[in-house]
Amino acid sequence: VQLQASGGGLVQAGGSLKLSCAASGRSFGTYGMGWFRQAPGKERAFVAAISWSGGSTYYTDSVKGRFTISRDNGKNTVYLQMNGLKPEDTGVYYCVADWSHYLTTTQGDYDYWGQGTLVTVSS
Repeated sequence: VQLQASGGGLVQAGGSLKLSCAASGRSFGTYGMGWFRQAPGKERAFVAAISWSGGSTYYTDSVKGRFTISRDNGKNTVYLQMNGLKPEDTGVYYCVADWSHYLTTTQGDYDYWGQGTLVTVSS
């Protein structure tokens, strides 16, 4: 599975961005998907996850109510809609895919990683 993230950019605080992650390879609809981010000078951290069917989602507390993860298995794509962006949301966002866990927040559980897309939120 190869993952290609896109949609990052520069936005003012309070604005919105929608990230996309296109997956190639077999059986996209059987993978759990997620997003991690790495802020400048900080470790990479979990943001959101979605089950293979899209029926279940999980978010880190700091983005609940502002971010929405979704997927379109027909298009082999997962999305992250980000509203009410804050400067602390700045970072490189990575799309990830997991074969065998359920809504995991652990980096090591994810089998595939995309190249990352930069989100910068100005104050």
